[in-house]
Amino acid sequence: MRDETKCLHSGYTPKNGEPRVMPIVQSTTYVYDSTEAVAEVFDDPSKSLIYSRFENPTVMAVEEKIADLEGGVGAMCTSSGQAASLLSILNICSAGDSFVSTSTIYGGTVNLFAVTLKKLGIECIFVDADADEETIQKAFKPNTRCVFGETLANPALAVLDIEKIAKIAHKNNVPLIIDNTFATPVLCKPFEFGADIVIHSTSKYMDGHALQVGGVIVDSGKFDWTNGKFPEFTEPDDSYHGLVYTEKYGKMAYIMKARMQLMRDFGAYPSAHSAFLLNLGLETLPVRMERYCENALTVAKYLQKSDKVESVSYAALPGDKYHELAQKYLPKGTCGVISVTIKGGRDAAVRFMDSLKLASNEVHVADIRTCVLHPASATHRQLTEEQLVAAGVHPGLIRLSVGLENVEDIIEDLEQALANV
Repeated sequence: MRDETKCLHSGYTPKNGEPRVMPIVQSTTYVYDSTEAVAEVFDDPSKSLIYSRFENPTVMAVEEKIADLEGGVGAMCTSSGQAASLLSILNICSAGDSFVSTSTIYGGTVNLFAVTLKKLGIECIFVDADADEETIQKAFKPNTRCVFGETLANPALAVLDIEKIAKIAHKNNVPLIIDNTFATPVLCKPFEFGADIVIHSTSKYMDGHALQVGGVIVDSGKFDWTNGKFPEFTEPDDSYHGLVYTEKYGKMAYIMKARMQLMRDFGAYPSAHSAFLLNLGLETLPVRMERYCENALTVAKYLQKSDKVESVSYAALPGDKYHELAQKYLPKGTCGVISVTIKGGRDAAVRFMDSLKLASNEVHVADIRTCVLHPASATHRQLTEEQLVAAGVHPGLIRLSVGLENVEDIIEDLEQALANV
């Protein structure tokens, strides 16, 4: 099946007399015929359902759909995108380990990696993704366990050269984790370019309607966890009676370990109702992404012509710094998010945003409705000036998330707001 069909049919297939629409299984628990049957499931949770803290039929149907869209062997939904980022790293890294991350990533992820994980004894080494291979290689240490990056950086909108970063990661025998939130699998499938793990904040385009927060981790099944660097995958797990993940689950070792260890202990699992709403968003994802890209390109071209605008970052624009990479990795479009820098710095940017009438000033992005945010005042507020520069966040930069309204209405709103700058 192609993506449009997968979005409608993957994950749930009704049998004779069953509901056409995926049902909500609103239950925390499941019944067994015997004590022995329960014991068998606790030995191997893949045999059946245990408890909705880490698995539920409705959520599992959505996980299967997203895994199918990304071309992975399995997926695990989480309660937020931040939870997906956290668990994707903790499934590989422990105290005393390090990992490499590109610097142009979401501000909340920077805080998670640079502050919170540091408290847990895990070091994050930030690198410039645009640097040459030799320079990036210098960031690796003997204890480096993985590499992390974003397909489309939030909010810098830098396009990651996935093949280049994957080559460096694999040269060091570690996996590449890609946050594919802005691109979605409709615009880019990182596994096809060498990525090993993909995560999403499903709160964004996958949901599309700003209805619920969520995340997901998808396993490609392609990374060799038996290369000698990952004993936690190849040696017995005492918390599961000596089970060895690579022996028991093969290509699904990563995602099964994440569920059986981390989701079991952290319990950051979404509710069945949240998964049901997410599925409704997924069903229209290809149609929406096409319109987001179409509207955003029109708006980006308009903003380029304004004498009130210092710069526009949108990789689909000819002449953009990342246009060539976008043609390679995102030929169908570069989502609906534009980074625009208003002349006059922070004050001018705030005045412009506060003058908007149609677009909402909100802490969100990739909504069905047009919205704006000033990253330096919000998502990246905790970053130092040096970190802001590294993340590609100028004081006058605005993250404009173009929605599905008539594009002429969007432009008219921007025009009257720019008049006040």
